[in-house]
Amino acid sequence: MEVIESRDGTLIACQRAGTGPPLVLVHGMLGTSRRWPILPLLEQQFTVCAIDRRGRGESGDAAHYAIEREFEDVAAVASATGGKVSLLGHSFGGMIALEAARLIPGVRRVIAYEPSPDPVPPGSVARLQALLDAGDREGLVTAFFREIVRMPAAEFAMFKASPNYPAMLAAAHTVPRELAVEETYRLDAARFQDLHAPVLLLLGGDSPPHNRATVEAWHSILPNSRIAVLPGQQHFAHYTAPDLFAREVLALLAGPGL
Repeated sequence: MEVIESRDGTLIACQRAGTGPPLVLVHGMLGTSRRWPILPLLEQQFTVCAIDRRGRGESGDAAHYAIEREFEDVAAVASATGGKVSLLGHSFGGMIALEAARLIPGVRRVIAYEPSPDPVPPGSVARLQALLDAGDREGLVTAFFREIVRMPAAEFAMFKASPNYPAMLAAAHTVPRELAVEETYRLDAARFQDLHAPVLLLLGGDSPPHNRATVEAWHSILPNSRIAVLPGQQHFAHYTAPDLFAREVLALLAGPGL
């Protein structure tokens, strides 16, 4: 695991493997660098740098949280890779990847799988913070996945059985602060008017309507994007259909563009 210093001095851990052009992976809420079952497929063609976002895994954190520092974290990792980098982000990490792309000179490609922001049910942040304050990390994680993400029971059972589940519990303190960002984040076409790198927006074919609406909203403001639908999948196709997911990713990264 490598460690890269971000702009504010926070140390960001990065798991690097494979050979080829650089590809930075940005996980979503409750993720870590190890929460990418498609890594073996990507490492065959790319030098993959999967980060631990700040506040979890082997990365550091700051006393005060601001989403802009996460954009800078990804840009710092991208700068350390050398060469023209591509970005792949999932969910909240997809939003971070898109914002970070604006800070990275010559970014090559961006892939965002159902990027945030998603609608946050009223009172969710306060409720999850109360669970955290009570020390109920498992209750927080369960409420987040089942009530906010609306993950099917079978998928949540798979997550609980995963060896990554303890890391999710350890990262539970990051959920309220990230949901608070989702409550206030607004898409702004002016911020992205100079992002001309090809952007692939991935959408699960069976995902809830709000996911489709958010993906379409991103598509409407990005200068060079397209949407690809993953049939029969929802928000975690990199777990439930890794071959399908990797095929779409590799098609963009290896191809001439959109």
